Amino acid sequence: MTSPPASSSPPGFPIPADEEQRLRELHRFGVLGTSSDVHMDRLVELATLTFGVPIAAISLVTADRQWFLSQRGLPVSETPREVAFCAHAILGSSVMVVPNALEDERFRTNPLVTASPQIRFYAGAPLRTDNGHNLGTLCVIHQQPLQPTPQQLRQLQLLSELVMRELNLRLQIALCPVTGLPIRQRFLRIAAQEFQKAKVEDHPLSLLLFDIDNFRAFNNRWGHHAGDTVLADLCTLGRQFLREKDFAGRLGDGEFALLLVDTSPDEALGIAETLRHAVSTMPGVHSHSDVSLHISGGLSCLGARDATFDDLLRRAEQALHLAKSNGRNQIATFFDGL
Repeated sequence: MTSPPASSSPPGFPIPADEEQRLRELHRFGVLGTSSDVHMDRLVELATLTFGVPIAAISLVTADRQWFLSQRGLPVSETPREVAFCAHAILGSSVMVVPNALEDERFRTNPLVTASPQIRFYAGAPLRTDNGHNLGTLCVIHQQPLQPTPQQLRQLQLLSELVMRELNLRLQIALCPVTGLPIRQRFLRIAAQEFQKAKVEDHPLSLLLFDIDNFRAFNNRWGHHAGDTVLADLCTLGRQFLREKDFAGRLGDGEFALLLVDTSPDEALGIAETLRHAVSTMPGVHSHSDVSLHISGGLSCLGARDATFDDLLRRAEQALHLAKSNGRNQIATFFDGL
């Protein structure tokens, strides 16, 4: 789904010009709904000590809320995006400072100002990815007006960079080192979030599972180094078919998944068949071997009776099994539940 441009923001909060890419990056990190850890908690504590404030948080801004990965001094784990100061802070690249919210037209009637926690001072440093998208902020809050020093603001900026370092370390652990794709657990977490979003917004969602046929035979014949080269070549090819809104993951040895967002069954089948044909003619190290490589795929689409992503995954797995049973190098579908 294409996000509205910044000039047509919905009432209550602004939307960055890169909103679609920003949300995709946020999902790629896969930390929404996860628990904090001691490293994040210590960075939040350092932020409170630096400013001498009772409240600090690592706030991640989703499409409709801000969710706190770690926080001190707040009685809630999230708030609507409409009232989030951080929804404004992610518009820029530097620390946003509100010395006194009662004197700021954007916030003086905000319920977080007029009621608990009665915010007066706020400062938020964007959590900026390497490609320039703001996931949220590291923010500090006080119930009294404050004017921070340049040194304090610099320290907040440095702490936000440490938060991003921790997030990047988490991401690296959850990515396949050969393909750069999310491993099974990370992909399934992202897919479950996209499933719920598609259900709420009543948008189509398709899932393609595919296996590299004869991959074990290729590994046995030519070795795992050559096998890793094939995997890397396949991912390079696959990225040509992966749209910005889609997600891919490596689920097993030669098994991959493509989550096709806002994609109808007919569109998804067309993408799957195009990918299958491209793999069968893919140049690379395997083209000089005596083992032919192609893929078998199983495709399922979101149905009205689907309660969780597991329902979608189960049908895709059954379709993949059917494709293999029928001779491989083909795409089978299981659209039950539409």
